[in-house]
Order: sequence, then C-alpha cells, then structure tokens
Amino acid sequence: MLRLDPGEGRVRSARSFTAWEGGGEYNVARGLRRCFGLRTAIVTAFAQNDVGYLLEDLILQGGVDPSLIRWVPYDGIGCSARNGLNFTERGFGVRGALGVSDRANTAASRLKPGDIDWDGLFSAGARWFHTGGIFAALSETTAPLVIEALKAAKRHGTVTSYDLNYRPSLWKGASGQAKAVEVNREIVRYADVCVGNEEDFSACLGYEPEDSSLSALNIESYRRMVGRVSEDYPNMQVIATTLRTVKTASVNDWSALCWAGGTVYQGMELSNLMICDRVGGGDSFASGLIYGLMAGKDIPTALNYGISHGALAMTTPGDTSMARQGEVEALMRGAGARVER
Repeated sequence: MLRLDPGEGRVRSARSFTAWEGGGEYNVARGLRRCFGLRTAIVTAFAQNDVGYLLEDLILQGGVDPSLIRWVPYDGIGCSARNGLNFTERGFGVRGALGVSDRANTAASRLKPGDIDWDGLFSAGARWFHTGGIFAALSETTAPLVIEALKAAKRHGTVTSYDLNYRPSLWKGASGQAKAVEVNREIVRYADVCVGNEEDFSACLGYEPEDSSLSALNIESYRRMVGRVSEDYPNMQVIATTLRTVKTASVNDWSALCWAGGTVYQGMELSNLMICDRVGGGDSFASGLIYGLMAGKDIPTALNYGISHGALAMTTPGDTSMARQGEVEALMRGAGARVER
C-alpha cells in the first residue's frame, strides 16, 4: 500500500505528505533484499492506475521483483478495485504513533483462492514464504488464500513464516478480536515459523501472559507463554516475540524471545532505544530473523539479527529498513553511535 507520512506533524493538520511504500510482507521482502542481499519477490494485486504504477516504481527501487503482481483493471473511481492508502504519524514523546487505514475494496483485498498459481511459484524453487495477519484480515477471501498458499508451500518443501500482526481497526467490522482468534488459530497450524509482538499472541491466538504490562514487561511470563504456544502447535519450529517496553513514543526498551527445539532464548537487550519511526520495526525484526535462519546461523545469532535490524529500522523514517548488513552486525557486536568518516 502507499503510506502517506506527515513527517513531524499530524495527519489532521498536514499540508503535505511524504509518500512511502509499505506493507507487512513487502517490508520483510525489501529488508531481505536491500539489507541482506537475498532475491525476493512480492505477491499482491494493484489497480491499474498511476497510484499502482507509483507503488510498482517504489518496489523496483527497493530491489524486490514485481513480476508476481496481479494487475486489475481500474474502473475510474475505485468501486471494483483500488490501491490501499495508510496515513501514518510517527508519534513523539507522550504522543503515540497513529495509523489511519484507507484500504477497503483494494485489489489485494479482492484476491481469493484460485487466483495465484502457488504450485507453479513454489515448484520454481522458492526457499521461503512469508505472510501475515494484516493481509488475512483484509476481507473474507484473504485468510482462505493465506491457508491455500501455506498448504502449497508445504507440498513443495518451502519454509513458511507467519507474522500475527494484529490490527484492531482491520478486525473491527468482522466481529472484532474473537474473529481474529478464530482465523489466526487456523492459519498458524500451517506455519513453520510464527512471529509476533508482546500483544499479538494474546489478541490473535488467545494466549495471555501472566503479566502483560507494556510499561514493565515480565520476561518470565513471556517465556512461559511461548512455551504454551509450542505445545499447542507442534508444527511450529520457531516461535519469536519481540519485547517492547514503551517509555515514550520516542524511547523504548527493545528485545525479543525465541522458542526453538524446546528451549527459549532471549536476545540482546537495547535499553532506552531512541525511536525516529517505530512503524515497520517488527517487520525488520522478522526479516533479520529470517535471514539468520536461512543463512544457517544458530538460534541466538538469528534472533540478534532480528533485534538489531529492527532497532536500526526504527532510527529512520518510513516503514522499510535503510540499514546495511554490516551495520546490523556491528550493532550485534555492541558498536556505538560514534560518527564514521
């Protein structure tokens, strides 16, 4: 979708916006391409108009293969298909980030089972398939499409990952959180890797940590929670949750936990991380974790790739990462923020 960003101002009083591309799956694909050098593609649909062409151009700039985009005829006003918009404020201090979605009737939301040749895609050698709960929430047809894709990936030995990515606004018109739990519990049965934040596992799967305060996270309660998830979904090989203590919109503590092989690992902890733009931090965590796993790193190292990449992504504006792999690895080694020249 197209993100319209008022910079340091507010959506409600803006006179100009910076345009970025964004989206849960795309942000991961772009991070894997631009930061970690892997070949990636995005499966989506756009209405065939100049906003769609702008999105395609931004995707090309991100190095992500657009050849799998499904182009839908535009009817002139967007009744049958349009391109999604997301107005997003970064937040500052006591003012939290704000997202206003405008994405009903989008071409992507109209995708349904049977529209994509998943067997052809995965038989061509795709190593990893990533999707998430935002796309699954867009319409009554997108969750079945996600399940169709995950099942096809399984048939061809492609590793699958799913980011729970709960957004209350997207489920508001579909019976709310109860429906989100019902849909996501079915989807995660087909995922090898499941990713979420400190709220997603509760909102999407119904798991309540014993202490879920966002101002002072109880790490042990989250350890026990991911352990319960692993028992209920033995198909999952890796379960990861980011841990964010929100002190202000501009200062967060940032870390993550990961369950694998019966062991729960806690990654590096970044206290008092200064935030420029938190949107997309979880997606950059996912892409760093995925890179580490695809590169054959051990679980603690893969987890720290995710934490470091997510942290760096939140130091720059926009949904997507501007980091390079060397910067990610330097932060993993404990490098500071001294000037480089």
